[in-house]
Formats: sequence, structure tokens, C-alpha cells
Amino acid sequence: MKRLILLINIIFIISNVGCFHQSKNDNNGNKLTISKGRQKIEKVQLTEQTRGVNESSTFTSDFIISSLNGETTKSPISASYWLSISAQAEMLDLSKIANLQSPTTGRYSDQALSATIVITANGTTFTSASFDAGKPPRELEALYSEIKKGSVKTKGKP
Repeated sequence: MKRLILLINIIFIISNVGCFHQSKNDNNGNKLTISKGRQKIEKVQLTEQTRGVNESSTFTSDFIISSLNGETTKSPISASYWLSISAQAEMLDLSKIANLQSPTTGRYSDQALSATIVITANGTTFTSASFDAGKPPRELEALYSEIKKGSVKTKGKP
């Protein structure tokens, strides 16, 4: 009799844990959907590099930090330009940018700089798949062109 009660209790506990786990996953999915529209973009960084060239532009709400082969410059960013960049970043599904396919492969043989975009939102960092500089995946085109509009050119750039 004790074994039967023990067996029934074990089955009951396992079935409740399984149902609770599914319910928890469903709730997390809803939270992600709701919060997707309210992402707080904290930083956007574009890195373009190949052998001998390493160029990076980091955009925050206050500054643009540009680096070319280790030479760094820091300049203020206008509020309207930051809003434009962050609005473009907010339109992306950040969880999927790591899997976006590049339309070209010139970076594999140094025909093009290898570029990546790193977006920090709500304390989480999202890194795109690499792509050829100037030819981002379709989903990143608007953000990439907005970033390139205001990239501060460092002196001595080739």
C-alpha cells in the first residue's frame, strides 16, 4: 500500500512539474514579444576589419567613438542622429541578427573588409553574423547606411 501511494505521488509530482515548465516557457515567450517593442538601445558598434585594417565606430546616446588601427577619436553625437540610429536598431529582431546570411563573400579572400554590427539593448549584447563591408544582409541595410552616414573619419584614413 505504501508503494502504491509513493508511486502515485511521484507520478503526480512529475506531471505537475512538466505542466509548470510548459507554462513558464509560454509566459517567457509572451514577455519577449511584449518587450521587443520596448528595447532600450544602449550602444551600437560597427567593426570593419581585414589584414592590416581595423576600423570601429561605437555609437552611444552621448558620443561617437571611432578607431582606426588603434587611433581613437571621441566626438559628441547629436540627439537626432542617436534617435535615428536607435530607432533603426529597435526595428530589428535582435535575437536573429547572428543568423543573417551575407549576400556576398569577398571578406573570405580579402576582397572586402569583414564587418559586424554589435548592438547592446537592455544590458544584453547581440552580435550580427559577419558580412562584407558595404554589402550587409537586407535586414541590416537601413541600420548600416544610417551608421555610415555619421561615422567620424579619423585622420590618416586610407
